[in-house]
Amino acid sequence: MTSSNTAAELVHYTYFRSSAAFRTRIALNLKGLAHQDVFVHLRKNEQMADTYTALNPQGLVPTLVHKGRAIGQSLAIAEYLDEVFREPPFLPKDAAGRARVRQIAYAVACDIHPINNLRVRRYLQNEMGHSEAEVLIFMIHWMKEGFDALEKMLANDPQTGRFCHGDTPTLADICLIPQMANARGADMDISTWPTLKRIEKACYELPAFEAALPKNQPDAE
Repeated sequence: MTSSNTAAELVHYTYFRSSAAFRTRIALNLKGLAHQDVFVHLRKNEQMADTYTALNPQGLVPTLVHKGRAIGQSLAIAEYLDEVFREPPFLPKDAAGRARVRQIAYAVACDIHPINNLRVRRYLQNEMGHSEAEVLIFMIHWMKEGFDALEKMLANDPQTGRFCHGDTPTLADICLIPQMANARGADMDISTWPTLKRIEKACYELPAFEAALPKNQPDAE
């Protein structure tokens, strides 16, 4: 693990290829929060080092440390940041709006991403003997199924605006955009989901999203 030399109240453990860390990078950027990045190289298994699992027993990224308290899980981190640093808000003021944003966010973070991440892909290849091509087919199947549902959910709802919910980015966009990047990385045809593609374009017009891209990280290879 390598870290910057800048002392900060917020310390963010991240890896440039991690979709979950991509989410928390967006969240930190949207809030305009100065922080120290610590880079955890997942392909070198640095996430399993004793020093890291002492912070995050799951051995996953991201982890956020704020005032000495370590927080894992990207959605928990994003909502923590939203509660501690109020502006701009990641969730609507009304309960129904918050539920809708969470529904969209969870559709990505709970149903699409977990079965496509590195440790699952490694298990499919190393323990179950699937080829890289077979694993890619598996990933694409679940992304397509999830994006098909999200497209219907967003295209048919008047609450969808420039972004997933209204005209400012929310937790839903924070989750959607990294998964869209994964789909592009798998050479999926994004035009199949015109509403998702339009929202993606709107997000990348904001510096907070562009700066969070994997290719723009100091640890990018």
